[in-house]
Amino acid sequence: MGLTGKLALVTGGGSGIGRAVCQVLARENARVVVADINMAASRDTIQTLKQNQHLPLVSDVSKSSSVQSCFQKILEEYSVSPDIVVNSAGITKDGWLLRMKEKDFDQVVDINLKGTFLVSQAAASAMKEAGIKGSIVNIASIVGKTGNLGQANYSASKAGVIGFSKTAAKELGQFGIRVNVILPGFIKTPMTDVVPEKIKSQLITRIPLGRLGDPTEIAEVAAFLASYKSSLMTGAVLEVTGGLDM
Repeated sequence: MGLTGKLALVTGGGSGIGRAVCQVLARENARVVVADINMAASRDTIQTLKQNQHLPLVSDVSKSSSVQSCFQKILEEYSVSPDIVVNSAGITKDGWLLRMKEKDFDQVVDINLKGTFLVSQAAASAMKEAGIKGSIVNIASIVGKTGNLGQANYSASKAGVIGFSKTAAKELGQFGIRVNVILPGFIKTPMTDVVPEKIKSQLITRIPLGRLGDPTEIAEVAAFLASYKSSLMTGAVLEVTGGLDM
């Protein structure tokens, strides 16, 4: 695939899908900025990467000041803006709609949706100014398309990411900036480790391929969308679910 000479920023890079994305991009010879709200987790990810001038950073994607600081530090370290941005930072705060606390709804939307907006806005502005024909890859979820019991906040935030990505693709195409979105299905990550085994077993029966996904399987698609091999793709929504349609 080859990403030699590219600089990539991955949010939520400290664990799960974000960490796998960092690993695959580094394998393809990109320099990777691992951004996470947990600096220790960012550093742990760096230790797993092929050494090539990678950088761990702390960033709270729900706060514009933190996002701007992140991009400033990238510029100070590399003297260039990222060519590739993968928005993988995300959280869940599950609960039944009738019992859901307002703060739990707000926090999920702030990180999953507003965070994607803030990082994409900062990245696209930097790309446009530098004349970079970059790629932004947003990680949403199949439940953003289908909804899911107990996840009114999460489903809404991920549906928002889909709509946001399609709009961003339309607006940024004139600058040669591509924006695509991935809808993972049920993937083995720390976020899903807390799901009871009984529920996991029930879900697997609804997956035609008969298994949970691995974070690397999402990361490989992200790397494809970041590369020249997907040069005519923007505004695309790719379902990577093993056939699951919740």
